[in-house]
Amino acid sequence: MAPLAGTDATLIVADVAVIGAGPAGIAAATRAAESGLRVVVLDRGLETGGQIWRHMSGGPVPRIAQHWIAQLSRSGAQVIHGTSVVDVQHEDAEFEILADSSGSALRVRAGRIILATGARELFIPFDGWTLPGVMGIGGAQALLKSGASFAGKRVIIAGSGPLMLPVAASLANSGAKLILVAEQARRSAVMRFAAGLWRAPALVAQAARYRARFLSTSYSTGTWVTAAHGADRLESVTVTNGRRTWREAVDVLCTGYGLIPNVELARLLGCETRDGAIAVDAQQRTTVANVLAVGEATGIGGAPLSLIEGEIAGSAVSPRARVSDALLRKRAALEIAARRMLDAFALRQELRSLPSAETIVCRCEDVSYGAVKDSVCARQAKLYTRVGMGPCQGRTCMPGLDFLLAWQPDTVRPPIEPALVSVLSSELADDAAASILFNSSVGDAYQ
Repeated sequence: MAPLAGTDATLIVADVAVIGAGPAGIAAATRAAESGLRVVVLDRGLETGGQIWRHMSGGPVPRIAQHWIAQLSRSGAQVIHGTSVVDVQHEDAEFEILADSSGSALRVRAGRIILATGARELFIPFDGWTLPGVMGIGGAQALLKSGASFAGKRVIIAGSGPLMLPVAASLANSGAKLILVAEQARRSAVMRFAAGLWRAPALVAQAARYRARFLSTSYSTGTWVTAAHGADRLESVTVTNGRRTWREAVDVLCTGYGLIPNVELARLLGCETRDGAIAVDAQQRTTVANVLAVGEATGIGGAPLSLIEGEIAGSAVSPRARVSDALLRKRAALEIAARRMLDAFALRQELRSLPSAETIVCRCEDVSYGAVKDSVCARQAKLYTRVGMGPCQGRTCMPGLDFLLAWQPDTVRPPIEPALVSVLSSELADDAAASILFNSSVGDAYQ
């Protein structure tokens, strides 16, 4: 890529822009590029794979990801890492994407967009959750994959969802003293979900392998953490199962209550959302023409479902490809399993009473729960307290407050990611030329 000068932006022209390089984005970009389209993938990560296939630079790639990453590499799609999309404009038949690419401005013009923006953890605030030593379950997994050591640390994992199993297994393998894995869902719901997996023996076997790695640690259903304690960092947590309450001494608490789809970019584009996820049709098309969406952003379902949705979307954008009936049948089966998972790990009502009036809910702006709990909507709370208006732009606090206070998500405005002023004010030079040359294109078929 050509270096940037001053506030000039680098230009890329493509047929398809894929936002996100997790499993769904990889599959979508691969199938679209294999059909001859010019495809560019914008990904905030430093390596292809997203959070679920995260690996260290130069380190071993997860075995299940090797096949797909190799296919993407051979497909001709251009992947640009370290790049966050901050705005998208739509004019006539073309989208113009503005991105912050490692501190430089990047503008991408494309006729189609495939959103593979993934999901993030849902955090529900409680007293002490801002103490050093308290982190997200996914965050702990990311630290492990980045080489962080938990050896000898006393660790509790408390939250909800299947992600807790692989993280617990990884922490136990790394030498952490795993004290408790607390799942808030009821035992009966978890058992029903497990029994319903008889059609997916591979998943059952995988779960059993994870559990075998921390057999000496209690996996307690119907249990959750109500408070974290410590002077300068985490020292202990209060745990309850609704019948009794006790304290556990601990060095690290990993917490998170499942995943929520990243839909900000879709909402900025005007795409309809349903139950917090991007609404799509059978071809993964959103309600906005030429915008498709795949993976966790369309509903939490795991990597196998994300891959199939990516393949469908990558084929759907190409005039030379067709979506096979086999893919549609596989997606339907996996969607049923995904709905069962969401039902099994539905959040209990008791979690709505976790924060006290003094609990800090917005760490960026230091806003307490008492300051916002009487607001009628997110917009009013923002205007009165600046909650959700800090550097994370509400990505951490607002979903939790939506759950606690039944708020509807506020409107989305650019920039949807923190960005340098030089990026936001960048312009294309009059003589700007595309900085990436693709080998071939069938994009003319759109004209």
